[in-house]
Amino acid sequence: MIAITTDICIIGGGSGGLSVAAGAVQMGAKVVLFEGRKMGGDCLNYGCVPSKALLAAAKMAYLDPRSDQMGVSISKTVDMAAVKSHIEDVIAGIAPHDSVERFTSLGVKVIEAEGRFLDRRTVTGGGYKVKAKYVVIATGSAPFVPPVPGLAETPHYTNETIFSLDEVPRHLIIMGGGPIGIEMAQAWRRLGAEVSVVEAASILSKDEPELVDHLRKRLKAEGINLLEGMAAASVNGKAGAIEVSLSPLRQNTSGDQASPSAASDNDAKAHMVTGSHLLVAVGRRPQLAGLDLEKAGIAFSPRGIETDRRLRTTNRRVFAIGDVAGRHQFTHMAGYHAGIVIRNMLFRIPARIDDHQVPWVTYADPELAHVGMTMAMAKEAGYDPIALTASLEDNDRARAEHRTEGMVMAVITKKGRILGASILAPHAGEMIGAWSIAMETGASIKTMASHIAPYPTYGEASKRAAGSFYTPKLFSPRVQRIVRFLFKWF
Repeated sequence: MIAITTDICIIGGGSGGLSVAAGAVQMGAKVVLFEGRKMGGDCLNYGCVPSKALLAAAKMAYLDPRSDQMGVSISKTVDMAAVKSHIEDVIAGIAPHDSVERFTSLGVKVIEAEGRFLDRRTVTGGGYKVKAKYVVIATGSAPFVPPVPGLAETPHYTNETIFSLDEVPRHLIIMGGGPIGIEMAQAWRRLGAEVSVVEAASILSKDEPELVDHLRKRLKAEGINLLEGMAAASVNGKAGAIEVSLSPLRQNTSGDQASPSAASDNDAKAHMVTGSHLLVAVGRRPQLAGLDLEKAGIAFSPRGIETDRRLRTTNRRVFAIGDVAGRHQFTHMAGYHAGIVIRNMLFRIPARIDDHQVPWVTYADPELAHVGMTMAMAKEAGYDPIALTASLEDNDRARAEHRTEGMVMAVITKKGRILGASILAPHAGEMIGAWSIAMETGASIKTMASHIAPYPTYGEASKRAAGSFYTPKLFSPRVQRIVRFLFKWF
């Protein structure tokens, strides 16, 4: 076994691990990286990149009825082999940036094997034994397959395998109505599949309900069957013939369904959905197996590795970042975590995470973006929040493009402090950044209301929502009296 002594040892070559490796080695640290699967991790190979490539193809394939309103008739066909090739080309185009060759050229020692702990500061794998001053665990997460009777024995896909399809499913059943489930539902529907989404509660339950309701209507209008308030009780069948038995969500102590719209698409007497393919998208679990964390004195649970605000584990020489740390499971958070641990390890700066203002986006069409608190969260936190809204029906760009089904909602205090924002719009993922920066810098609603927004843009809706905070005062009888007085005497 080859022994190596280094400054930093990283276990996992996904987004977070690669960010630490690239940053640390270019700042002068000696770095060893273990990766036993594909460099780039889930995001590049099975998640963000292929899913957005598929969504882009689906958007091109969509026969949008609004085109007829603009005087344009379009007929489209879907070549699934070409779509698959498009996805593979996008991954291949990005892969060199995350490759073994690139990181080796930067000075990182890449060991193409799984790493596991021998003791508190030693990691082994691939015939190497690496002793490091610091260790960073960045093994990410994997799809969670729930213990539904019959599921393990029935052919099914996860986000790691769904992009291998070389034909459009006749009828795709999706278990899970979170971001992944909803994105895939719309993508495959637009490519020509019949789609049913089974969700035990309500779709996108972490987002602002009013905006989710607008998106729900859009998805239904496109022909997606949303089976909310229905849990998968059992699964059986074979490839091409899948059956999912459904069980209505139990009522809570007040007698109300957890999902107010649960029965919208449900036949109360027929709790069964049949299809040709099944996608399981009910969540993800941190990848902890095979790490031998006990040997390093690291506490963990099924939810992830226990860390403090500096992302240190119970072994203070070991950090955990990204999905494996059991916090927000987003690629951008893994990159953020990387910056925190680099400051801690290289410069001994006690940098701490602040995950109260984490933005996220569901890349449906329109997109649903969020940062900070929803109205419900603000109330639970003890605030008496105000909701400022602006509908895209009043936005000239949206009207020009027949995309008026969205809105902006800002959650603020009575004194104008911004607590959160949610946006449903074609480019909501780009728009939410302005609200994120405002919250990060402590800007008040006045800043958002007074900035100059180019015309015509969807971004004007954010300015309009912010400006509505001042509308009652500006157009009040008191202001009118003052103006009349000034014109009379001056």
